[in-house]
Amino acid sequence: MSKINTETLMLALTKMLGAKIVEVDFHSEQLHGGTVGDVYLVTGNAKAADDVKLPYKIVLKTQEKWERHNDPDSWRREYDFYTSNFGELFSETFRWPECYHAEMDEAETETQIWMEYIDGVSGLDLTGEMYERAAKELGRFQGKLYAEQPVFLQELTNLSKVDYMKNFYLRYRSWRRVYDYIRSDDCEIPKHLCNMLIEIDENAEEILGRIEKLPIVLCHRDFWVENIFHSDGKTLLLDWDTAGWGYMGEDLASLIADEADVEQMVEFYHDVSRRITRVFRNMRIYHT
Repeated sequence: MSKINTETLMLALTKMLGAKIVEVDFHSEQLHGGTVGDVYLVTGNAKAADDVKLPYKIVLKTQEKWERHNDPDSWRREYDFYTSNFGELFSETFRWPECYHAEMDEAETETQIWMEYIDGVSGLDLTGEMYERAAKELGRFQGKLYAEQPVFLQELTNLSKVDYMKNFYLRYRSWRRVYDYIRSDDCEIPKHLCNMLIEIDENAEEILGRIEKLPIVLCHRDFWVENIFHSDGKTLLLDWDTAGWGYMGEDLASLIADEADVEQMVEFYHDVSRRITRVFRNMRIYHT
């Protein structure tokens, strides 16, 4: 992690705490890290100009430049979102963590985002009701943007492309070792699942053709349990570095299939898909 600059920390805390911060101490603890960036919880006490001491918790996310296949500027996308008017599109019940300060270094190879610390329910602790609520809130959000077509959103240049999901699939499909493995006798995946994957693969063009008839909406594209938080009756969505234009339902598939409780997956599928479909129908933009 880049060394924490106390002046930058005080600047972020001034906005967060609503008071001019003139002195600060801090301790940092890594929350998680990887290709999407390093995330640290920074805690301590801040001294305001009126000599009042204020305890704080704030998150610092640093992202170095790297290139995702077929999506070269995704490394800076969250920074681009936070420095735009995108945050104004959220509602009281569905939003992202508030940003208190965002900056990029002079070489344009690293971003730093100081943001709100979220304390809530996430990951495998999410209940079926929370899955439904997340799907409902996402559906409302996507439907609102689809119906209103905000001009500035159309002008954002650093969004993943509508064919991102298709190209992602075709890339892995082209890997011979993946193709051969699910068809081999040595494959350790249960045979009925292998047969399902093979059937999907053999009918990929037809399936993709049906998907491409769905409405194009703003997709998060990393809509899975670790990025969803429920806190104080609100749904908060983290990590927007893969967001962009895609087909309705892409995020729904991620929510259901990506590390969900296998024993509840069928139930989640019916409950969540019903919820998001109802939202789009109510907004009269659902396309069959």
